[in-house]
Amino acid sequence: MSVPDPYGTAVQDARAGHGDPLARSIPTHVTLLPPTEVPAELLPKIEEHLAAVAAAHRPFRMLLHGSGTFRPVSPVVYVRVEEGAQECRLLEADVRSGPLARELAFPYHPHVTVAHGLPDDVLDQAYEQARDFRADFPVPGFGLSRFGADEVWRPWRSYPFG
Repeated sequence: MSVPDPYGTAVQDARAGHGDPLARSIPTHVTLLPPTEVPAELLPKIEEHLAAVAAAHRPFRMLLHGSGTFRPVSPVVYVRVEEGAQECRLLEADVRSGPLARELAFPYHPHVTVAHGLPDDVLDQAYEQARDFRADFPVPGFGLSRFGADEVWRPWRSYPFG
């Protein structure tokens, strides 16, 4: 789910400021399904599945506030989903079913990444700087993104909630 501007740009700017090389290649978002390679011939079935999932859910409010980290398991610092986390969990379970059913490497935890794979001192700084971040916005639906040959993620389709 996309994080709208000005919040999305603020997170990308923070990522770039920490030296995160992925800052400009990944739009600011809350992941519902990790990157998943699928055969092109399955796309119509996947799009139908995602449309049905979206139709079964309702818009909700999201509040992003405060910082968190997955360290020491993973070198990630993030902004916490303070409100809307339960809606994200229900949505993730529905998205990750049918033609998109797959096992996850880690339990699902909705978040917005602000630093990834950087030295510990930079991750510490990112954690401190994200403590005061706050974004409050409506979530009207979710999107499907594609990974381009230039290694940039771009929104491809939108799925409004029913």
